[in-house]
Amino acid sequence: MPGQVGPIADEQDGLLAYLTQMRYVLRLTAYGLTDEQLRSAASASPLTVGGLIKHCASTEEGWMATVRGEKQPLDYGAYEANFALAEGETIDDVLARYDVIAQATEKTVKDLANLDHQVPIDHSVPWNPADQDFWSLRWVLLHLIQETARHTGHADVIRESVDGGTAYPLMAAAEGWPETDWMKPWKPAV
Repeated sequence: MPGQVGPIADEQDGLLAYLTQMRYVLRLTAYGLTDEQLRSAASASPLTVGGLIKHCASTEEGWMATVRGEKQPLDYGAYEANFALAEGETIDDVLARYDVIAQATEKTVKDLANLDHQVPIDHSVPWNPADQDFWSLRWVLLHLIQETARHTGHADVIRESVDGGTAYPLMAAAEGWPETDWMKPWKPAV
């Protein structure tokens, strides 16, 4: 996938394309890491690359269930568990689940075909506005782009702290770009 989103046909296409791009860049933060490195909290925070990817997948899944009108239990313990790879859980498991969630998101958005579709606001949590009753599907997609981008930034910093890998060299390695004077694909430390 290129480092930039390509031309877009319309607003829906653009929102889905930018969400896809953010998912891809987040996935790249895991490229070439060992299981131990994926679980490494490389700062004062308990955040890990693997945990952030799992969290973004779970967040997207939850929002799309809300868009579809499916009840979502508010379970803080489950929320916290989504920030860490479980014992025996692999990054391949998490990435495969994220792929399924991404496909469901695209299907939901395309099936609704209405970015103004109303999504009820959960007033049981204090961070949601009390004076509004609905988000739009457009707002939900923008929120998912924002959330994924924010956590991709966290994962970038963690990844760089783990082994020095940064976004474009990781992309170059993952996509097999030729080495140039200005772009050296990431290579594992020997």
